[in-house]
Amino acid sequence: MTNGRGLAVEGVAPGSIAAQLGVEPGDRIADINGQPVEDILDYRFLTSDEELALVLIKPDGEEWLLEIEKDFDEDLGITLAGGGLGPTRRCQNRCLFCFVDQMPPGLRPTLYVKDDDYRLSFTQGNFITLTNLQERDFRRIIRLRLSPLYISVHTTNPQLREKMLRHPRAGEIMSRLRQLAGAGIALHTQVVLCPDLNDGVELERTVEDLLSLGHAVRSVAIVPVGLTRHREGLYPLRTFTPGEAREIVERVRRWRDRCLARREEAVVFASDEFYLLAGVPVPPASHYDDFPQTENGVGLVRLFLDGWQEVARRLPRQMSRPRRVTVATGVLGEKVLAPVIHRLNRIRNLSVELAVIPNRLFGEQVTVAGLISGGDILAALRGKDPGQPLIIPPVMLRRGEAVFLDDMTVGELSRKLDRPVAVAEGPAELAAACLGRPLPEEIS
Repeated sequence: MTNGRGLAVEGVAPGSIAAQLGVEPGDRIADINGQPVEDILDYRFLTSDEELALVLIKPDGEEWLLEIEKDFDEDLGITLAGGGLGPTRRCQNRCLFCFVDQMPPGLRPTLYVKDDDYRLSFTQGNFITLTNLQERDFRRIIRLRLSPLYISVHTTNPQLREKMLRHPRAGEIMSRLRQLAGAGIALHTQVVLCPDLNDGVELERTVEDLLSLGHAVRSVAIVPVGLTRHREGLYPLRTFTPGEAREIVERVRRWRDRCLARREEAVVFASDEFYLLAGVPVPPASHYDDFPQTENGVGLVRLFLDGWQEVARRLPRQMSRPRRVTVATGVLGEKVLAPVIHRLNRIRNLSVELAVIPNRLFGEQVTVAGLISGGDILAALRGKDPGQPLIIPPVMLRRGEAVFLDDMTVGELSRKLDRPVAVAEGPAELAAACLGRPLPEEIS
């Protein structure tokens, strides 16, 4: 919530309802239809009505009562300061596997922030644990119908969850999930799986408990714990072996087949990392429902491979002049991209090198492309093939910005490597970047 009573107005769209009524930046929205406006969730919920009585506070303290008639869900044209959320709710847990606790020093401050905010779960798909919520928060979630929510479950064993999250209310997870499910809140859940801790029979219990909630649980994603080299003094954890990854994949296959038979949805998914580690094919697209957890690394490989099949049919047979490029990825990405690079190299006059970048920032046991820093790329490629274009995926960068985890920009990397750097998202952009020109349209 912003300082003072109500939410601060940051902008007003010209010609909008708000502009016509004299709303200006710096005003505050105190309440709507007699209800206080705590944040943008209240604002959106309350302004969906057709008739509004809105109390506006001017900078000099004068209060205006605006009576508004509008179409259902018609926008008032108001932009709220700070996105209308105010301070982020922080995590109260001390999870044994927390990735933030394994971050090296010296990175940008926002990377060390631990959020556990149900509002961000609803608006952005962030995962929350429910441990920092009071009864009024649950009532508000239900009253505002904040659905779906994304819940980090990890285990449904009360004692084990208290141990893993190190929070006294962590063991209440199933009663809280039942409360939300009973109110019609859809739930996307995740299990960060730690060997010898919440796997095996504990994982069986967790998935069975979650499936017992019926259609309220829309998805269960099982993802492996991420470990860096910065774990001094932390709980002893290890990564999964390829054999253990194959066991996880097989368990998920059985759950998925059962769910497909019972409710025609897969529901339970293993992250792509498990399939790549196990060395087994990822399932076809039909087994990923509507791809509910791609942000969690579930199904991205399948989407890429299916997209590549379409792109491969549009590739030229040869280039008019020789061209050499480099494509950078992480260790796991090599397994996905190797056949793609092989196909591109069949184009006459095109030479594509796949550069697998070791992770120096977090440690070489971190193998995903999304955690590679600009410094990692610089260390691996400095002095090699100056002038030759380098192609990177956008997962290496801060969302919406050309900045790596270590705050190096794409421009800085380009200057230090003495070569152009291009960002390519998806198969079509990757192929176009390698070719140096757009792909031809597919001819039906």
